[in-house]
Amino acid sequence: MTEAESEERRDEDVIERVLANAATRPAGSTIFTSERAQALQSDPGAAPTGETDGEQFDREEREALRRVSGLSTELEDVTEVEYRQLRLEKVVLIGIYSQGTLKEAENSMRELFALAETAGAVVLDGLLQKRATPDPSTYFGKGKAHELRDVVAAVGADTVIVDGELSPSQRRALEDVIRVKVIDRTAVILDIFSQHAKSREGKAQVELAQLEYLLPRLRGWGESMSRQAGGQVGGAGAGMGSRGPGETKIELDRRRIHSRMAKLRRQIKEFKPAREAKRANRNRFAVPSVAIAGYTNAGKSSLLNRITRAGVLVENALFATLDATVRKAVTADGRNYTLTDTVGFVRNLPHQLVEAFRSTLEEVAEADVIVHVVDASHPDPASQLATVRDVIGEVGARDIPEIVAFNKADLADDDQRLLLRGLEPDGIFVSARTGEGVEELLARIQDVLPDLAEEIEVVVPFDRGDLVALAHDRGRVLASTYGEHGTKLHAMVDGQLASQLRAVDVAVRGESTPSS
Repeated sequence: MTEAESEERRDEDVIERVLANAATRPAGSTIFTSERAQALQSDPGAAPTGETDGEQFDREEREALRRVSGLSTELEDVTEVEYRQLRLEKVVLIGIYSQGTLKEAENSMRELFALAETAGAVVLDGLLQKRATPDPSTYFGKGKAHELRDVVAAVGADTVIVDGELSPSQRRALEDVIRVKVIDRTAVILDIFSQHAKSREGKAQVELAQLEYLLPRLRGWGESMSRQAGGQVGGAGAGMGSRGPGETKIELDRRRIHSRMAKLRRQIKEFKPAREAKRANRNRFAVPSVAIAGYTNAGKSSLLNRITRAGVLVENALFATLDATVRKAVTADGRNYTLTDTVGFVRNLPHQLVEAFRSTLEEVAEADVIVHVVDASHPDPASQLATVRDVIGEVGARDIPEIVAFNKADLADDDQRLLLRGLEPDGIFVSARTGEGVEELLARIQDVLPDLAEEIEVVVPFDRGDLVALAHDRGRVLASTYGEHGTKLHAMVDGQLASQLRAVDVAVRGESTPSS
């Protein structure tokens, strides 16, 4: 049995055990049904490899260290050496839904399942509750919180993940009841980003988002962190000697966090001139840009690899690649353009990430065309379309021409294709794995790309062959013949090169005119 099959079998065993206990659940709560996390492909072998321009060393590095369930370095006698334990984090998922159907709520929970798996956790159980609004104190309600405590104790979990965003007070109150660590969806996404960020800019952006998330959630533990007080009030009436520093430690932590955030913002600003210089260089040569945007794990990197042999890391995981990758491409009629792979989106994307990654998302805002990649095999493609378009609107790119590409078309049946066609009549079905529809997508990009070229007919002297080469490289040469005074060009070129060619053409024509 392969490693992938054993992992899938483990997931099935967990869900079967959960379903076996479903009948004993009290009224008012439910569990998500026995299907694989739908944000991931059900068949690991279906992850497209594509053709690359080099070995994917990032994949080897990421898979070099894997935590294994059941193995531990825990010692019985901890007096000899430092206590250590290597294990997978065991989690229970909880969620609340007030609107929509149970199926929609389960889709969100399965996506959280996939996020937890990507972060390196083992999901043991999951509970959904239908109520109008989350409880302002414990999110789940006091009675359900005690029920959750019993479930956590029964399955041996050490973490609870909430499918939503918790306020600091809700998190503290829920932790006080169930006695294990509680985190929300935002914390899981930030953890995945911190694992997968590779570039200096990516690491700085993730750290900034983490600090913005952490700042309002600092918490003092124990009596030593009680608030400042004096006299008989201090130390619960202990009198002299009870006047301690209070929460000065938290204030110091806050000051350090603010200082670190200011430093990270300066670093991120320092990266901006380099990006602008590259973008200005492309603009100077009138090279249009195409941004590949879409939901996480929709296959954006796979599509980039298929078109340009980019060699970008491809993995059946959420947020596998974070750093923008730019590659050169050429249309069938000879026009150069750039393809940019951008960070993936997800529903309820943390606001901190949108702000921190705004510099990366500039590639979307500055693009001439957006290729919006949607997972054709996903059970809820409409929510993917809406989520991505919301983020595109936030970065000010709503007016940019959009091409919708339904990727993983080889995994979609006829009924699914009919549904997708109803959502987006002009969408293109493509498969980065098989190559289906890629040529049609490239043809659509060619039609939508802005043509900034000017049509010129000039004579270029033979000693300026460099300009002829530039016309072939940066434009479209429609006709080329050789005459007495030089090369006659009929071409479509950008404005800057057109001015250079017209200048030498005037010189040639001036020299060829007989003097009076």
